[in-house]
Amino acid sequence: MTEKKCVLITGVSGGMGRAAEKKLISEGFSVFGLDIKEPEETPGLTFIKTDLTDASSVDEAFRKIEASGAKLDCIVNMAGIYDMNSLVEMSEEDFKKIFDVNVFASYRVNKTFLSLLSDGGRIIIVTSELAPLDPLPFTGIYGVTKAALEKYAASLRMELQLLGHPVSVIRPGAVDTALLGVSTSRLESFTENTKLYSYNAKRFYDIVARVEAKKVPPERVARLAFRAATAHRPKLFYNINRNPLLRILSALPDRLQCFIIKKILTENNKHAGKL
Repeated sequence: MTEKKCVLITGVSGGMGRAAEKKLISEGFSVFGLDIKEPEETPGLTFIKTDLTDASSVDEAFRKIEASGAKLDCIVNMAGIYDMNSLVEMSEEDFKKIFDVNVFASYRVNKTFLSLLSDGGRIIIVTSELAPLDPLPFTGIYGVTKAALEKYAASLRMELQLLGHPVSVIRPGAVDTALLGVSTSRLESFTENTKLYSYNAKRFYDIVARVEAKKVPPERVARLAFRAATAHRPKLFYNINRNPLLRILSALPDRLQCFIIKKILTENNKHAGKL
């Protein structure tokens, strides 16, 4: 009898994590799920409440899974938070928090659980369509953390290939989850509270609303996670719903990008500064 495959998913209570959990269970996997918030009970899911920003909490989750005797065929890093803010107005606490969740959590989990990966077991890391692109205003902190996470994934891939463990990255654009709603509310809050960019933030808000209207269901990301978890030779990158205009903008020379963004966000604003 073939032994049941086993996967660890972080952020299992979120939209993409939940969809990935359901997809993998439906395909015969046993799932260990880590999150600070408890999900619905599901047959095939073993949930362990874990604060991914706390190394001792991650260590405790490791001890519980190790005690079960399970070996992991895959670690899926889906936990993340979103923020839209000004890099010169946001608090240091918020700045550190998004790094802790979006970057350091993956580092903690992958480092801690590596010894439980089976031979050929792989790691999947969810970044963002923004990760390989040049930054935009007000999404800077999110883009910076996702770019850092992608560099981490590339470095981890170089190392773990020597141990026989593939590392894949999923780069989703707008996905229809609660995180998308959080991004909207954070941008609304920023637009209302910024003292430096009120005009620019309102214009940016309208642009983001149009981009995020073209969202995909989390089940599509879950299908990519399943493919990455089961492919004989998984891809290095899986892209989904990436915005073509953002990609074109990022391909332009940096000074031209700055000019275009300034033109768009300061048009008809007589108080705009000079480039």
